[in-house]
Amino acid sequence: MTTEEKIFDAARIVFQKKGFAGARMQEIADEAGINKAMLHYCFKNKQSLFEAVLMKAFSQLAPQVNLIFSSNESIFDKIRQFTHSYITFVIEHPFLPQFVIQEMNNNPEFVMQFLNHEKRPNPNLMIAQIEAEMAAGIIKPLPPKQLLLDIFSLTIFPFAAQTMVKGMFQISNDEFEQMMEERKTTIAEHIINSIKR
Repeated sequence: MTTEEKIFDAARIVFQKKGFAGARMQEIADEAGINKAMLHYCFKNKQSLFEAVLMKAFSQLAPQVNLIFSSNESIFDKIRQFTHSYITFVIEHPFLPQFVIQEMNNNPEFVMQFLNHEKRPNPNLMIAQIEAEMAAGIIKPLPPKQLLLDIFSLTIFPFAAQTMVKGMFQISNDEFEQMMEERKTTIAEHIINSIKR
């Protein structure tokens, strides 16, 4: 494993435990098994490391989403694949939604960098397919962007608000993760049942 890979793994662990505000560069260096000077040589400050970790996670997720959007599968199968793929990814990177929301509030220019990146998820093919399947009478007439927003919202919200969700239902981290595993199928089937003819 390279020094950079050790740093990314350590940063994910510390940011996940402490959040951005609570994380310290010394803790990340200790977790990576390197000295703080080496960490600062690779990343000048905590913000630049935080942004690099987010960008790396995004670069892993975006191709998965684009493969789903551009495949020849039915819209129903794409909904199933998206909810399964996204929830699996975020269970492995649980810090991601909260960090993106934090950055949208604190550093919107950085968020726009990866939303404007050439490899960002591109929903246009999915939108065109929704329109075609509506015209063919496969799904009910509805605004395609609203359907995509429903899919994104139902999938992303519990992770972005997981402290609230755990508190409201009085559940542990393990119980929350089990609930998210169940959502891989329950969200998809709920949406499919609401749109199919």
